[in-house]
Parts: sequence; C-alpha cells; structure tokens
Amino acid sequence: VRTCGIWFSILALNHSSSTHVAAKETQPPVTNLSVSVENLCTVIWTWNPPEGASPNCSLWYFSHFGDKQDKKLAPETRRSKEVPLNEKICLQVGSQCSTNESEKPSILVEKCISPPEGDPESAVTELQCIWHNLSYMKCSWLPGRNTSPDTNYTLYYWHRSLEKIRQCEEIYKEGQYFGCSFDLTKVKDSSFEQHSVQIMVKDYAGKIKPSFNIVPLTSRVKPDPPHIKNLSFHNGDLHVQWENPQNFISRCLFYEVEVNNSQTETHNVFSVQEAKCQNPEFERNVENTSCFMVPGVLPDTLNTVRIRVKTNKLCYEDDKLWSNWSQEMSIGKKRNSTLYIIMLLIVPVIVAGAIIVLLLYLKRLKIIIFPPIPDPGKIFKEMFGDQNDDTLHWKKYDIYEKQTKEETDSVVLIENLKKASQ
Repeated sequence: VRTCGIWFSILALNHSSSTHVAAKETQPPVTNLSVSVENLCTVIWTWNPPEGASPNCSLWYFSHFGDKQDKKLAPETRRSKEVPLNEKICLQVGSQCSTNESEKPSILVEKCISPPEGDPESAVTELQCIWHNLSYMKCSWLPGRNTSPDTNYTLYYWHRSLEKIRQCEEIYKEGQYFGCSFDLTKVKDSSFEQHSVQIMVKDYAGKIKPSFNIVPLTSRVKPDPPHIKNLSFHNGDLHVQWENPQNFISRCLFYEVEVNNSQTETHNVFSVQEAKCQNPEFERNVENTSCFMVPGVLPDTLNTVRIRVKTNKLCYEDDKLWSNWSQEMSIGKKRNSTLYIIMLLIVPVIVAGAIIVLLLYLKRLKIIIFPPIPDPGKIFKEMFGDQNDDTLHWKKYDIYEKQTKEETDSVVLIENLKKASQ
C-alpha cells in the first residue's frame, strides 16, 4: 500500500510539473481572425484556437482595442462591440493558458475595420437624438460642408426590440437642421433600457459619407411637461398637486416649481426631489401624482404656478434635459385694474388744479402785502414836456383822473381781498 501511495504521489507531482511548465510556455497565436458588422454598429470579431497548442493547456484569450483599451480575458473565441463606425477600429487577440493577467500571452494578432468610404467633409455633423417621453425618438443633424443643398437624406435605426433595420420615413427641416422622428416605445423588459439605439444617416444617391451614432437608452431622455391638477391655500402655504408625465414614476424625476406673484412682480423657483402627497389637504389615492407645499404665499394676491421636470441619476445617466414648462394655473385675488386706471387719471388732474388755485392765491396775497405804487416819472414828464397850455391842461386832467382811478381801484381790490380772507 505504501508503494502504491508513493507511486501515485510521483504521478501527481509529474502531472503538476508538466502543467506548470505548459502554463509557462508561450502559446501559438490564434488563427483565422476575422471581423464583420451586424445591424448598423455591432462589430463582431471571431477567431479559431491556435494550432499546435499544448494539450495540457486550458486556453484563454486576451483581447483589447487600440491603445490597449477595454481589456478582456475570456475563453470565448468571439468578441463584439457597439461602436459608431465613423473611425477605424482595431482588435488585438492573443492566447494563454491561465487566467493570470500578468502572464505573457502569445503573439497578438490584429484585425481592423474601416468606416465606409466617402469624403469626410460630406458627412453630416452634430448628429444627435433625444428620446421624448419614452415614446418616440427625434434625431437632428446639420449638412456637411461639401454637400449639395438638394441632398435627399435618409435615416436608418435599429435596437434589440426590432427584428430588422428600419428606415425613418418623414425627413423634415427646421432652420438649418434636418431631422426625423420614429416611434420607440418602452418595452416592459428589465433589460430594455440597458441597450442602445443604433443610428445611421446617409443620402439616397450614395454621394455623401454615412454618419453613425449610438444612443444609450439611459441617456438623452426628455419627459413631457407635467399637468397641474389642483392649487389651494392652507395655513399660509400654497399646496400644489400635479400629474406626472406618462411612462415615468415619480422617484425617477426631479422637479422645479415656479411661483409668480402679481403684486411683488417677482418669481420664486423651488427645486423638488421628493414630491409625495402625504398631507391630508392633498387629494389622495390618485395614480402617478406628486405634491409640493410652497411656504409663505399671500392668498390676497394673484399667484401663477408652472412646473417642469427632468430625469434624475437614480434611474438615468443623463439629468440635463428639462421638459417644457407646464401650462400655467393661477390662484388668489387679482388687483382691480379699472380702479387703478381711474386713480392714475384723476390724481394728476387734482394735483394740477391745486397748483393753479395756489398760484392765484399767492398773486392776490402779493397785491395785499405789496399794493401797486403809481409811477411819478410819467406824471412829471407829461407836466413839463413841450406842450401848449390847452394840451397841457387836458393832459393834467387826464393824468389826475387816471391816478385817481388807479388809487380807487387799489382801495376797492384791497377791501375785496380782506373780505375774501375773512
């Protein structure tokens, strides 16, 4: 028995040593490395095991893309990647006998795929797509520099829920941008949003270079605006209740509530992360609704409310696309504009009348305090001028009569002013 045990120990040691030696040996390179494209942007590399590999070696394949990006060590003889084919992309593959990444693999074999041929200046630019309310996708782009104005564009798209590549039918133009929209409804599959939509834009005549884009379904999502259902005042607070856009749950959304006050002519914006309807004043048991209490709102003034939403990073990668503002809803008392206009018209008239009366009163007061004094120069000039006796006599009489009349008028005016003041 001892002899047999020693014999099996020697066999095991020899097998371990041979396996260790095989692992240290550099394996031959892989063979028949090829590359192909599926759908629009799915690039697939396949290869065969190396010829003459050690029989004691359990083969693993080390691969990475250009500049040693996205390294992978796996036993499969296949690797795929979703990548927009706007630039050349290469994959290098080598074989080894263990999962130890520090082990030196075989000679790396490289296989590349180039983008479609064509003038780079003819390709469209700024190709981008937005998933609107998880129901349809809208893509837009600008024409290339070396493109004819009458170019007829076409857009193709694909994602996992489609059996084949689809063509977007309705191409439109908005300003300098071209665009196209297609239906893309969220599927009740937990893995649906983990995938992407592959996009390609080219022309019917094949004169421009195709452009590609990959849109992850967890980004570039724009919800529809919410719908305000109810506004009410309670204990000095404004209670706002709204209905969320379809296809979204409240925990995946971030809100902004804007309140405009007509009296102060100011607006306040409140950021809302959790909008739960827990207060008894809110309408309960309403599906897909959210609520918020705005503090310190005056009920005796007109308050106008509107809301917008965007996705948050709890459910999506992108949180920068706000929805449009919702339709406004108002609550409170509006200022009486008719009375306000009447006051604007009456007040200036009253002020002007008061000023005129004051000026007349000051003029009369001046006459009372400083009565008019006759000018003696005129009297002496007429008395001693070169005039004959008859003329001088009549002039003296006229002067005396005029002076008497002025003194009489002054006395009468003073008496009247005194009576008026009393």
